[in-house]
Amino acid sequence: MEWRDEGIIIGSRKHGETSLILEVMTRAHGRHMGIVRGGRSRRMQPVLQAGNRVDLVWRARLDEHLGQFQVEPIEQNAARLLASGTAIYALQTLAAHLRLLPERDRHTPLFETLAIIIAHLDEPRAAAELLVRFELLVLDELGFGLDLSCCAATGTVLDLAYVSPKSGRAVSRIAGEPWRDKLLPLPAFLAAGSGLHGDERALEDAFRLTGFFFDRHVYEPRGIEPPETRAGFLTALKRSWRDDPQASTLNEYAQ
Repeated sequence: MEWRDEGIIIGSRKHGETSLILEVMTRAHGRHMGIVRGGRSRRMQPVLQAGNRVDLVWRARLDEHLGQFQVEPIEQNAARLLASGTAIYALQTLAAHLRLLPERDRHTPLFETLAIIIAHLDEPRAAAELLVRFELLVLDELGFGLDLSCCAATGTVLDLAYVSPKSGRAVSRIAGEPWRDKLLPLPAFLAAGSGLHGDERALEDAFRLTGFFFDRHVYEPRGIEPPETRAGFLTALKRSWRDDPQASTLNEYAQ
């Protein structure tokens, strides 16, 4: 068995004295693992870092075997990402979300989105917006996607302000007003085609929204805890806002 694909490294662990088991998200073969012989060598260590984009050849005698990777660098992002606390936590959180998916299942939209996110992980506000959109996409790929396209009660696409915690569907401000205390806020920047960016309050609401549905549909049913790195990312994000107050007020949050 053999295939060639492009991948983004999301993790690794030692194997024997000189090798690594590499974990990658690939374009056509999903999240995949394989052994890299000599992966702990001085030459290969910089290449096999999380966040790097690589060209892969996977070989195994049988499809169900772990197999071996031959790896060549395409884009080395790790050094840039390691300089940013938010980037490190975000990258680890992305990897944790990808591990919720079955290994070797193809999820091309997630691969494409991951590649875009990695280019901006050292920009805290952009990273936050992209990460929360990635979480929405992961929920969708897991079969628990939210419908934020129109109001569940009236069908309108205007002034969507809430999300029903039961159905995961958007609700307009007028329709949701009587039950606003029981609904989840929908940040305006998440509405389709809004063209808006999220400020501090909007991003906090956005992560609270996705976190609610991850807890309800994924973590609680599987009996697992949310990744600690996600909380670490949110803490690092708030720290970046304190260091740069203008970062949290670049755009008004639409009420």
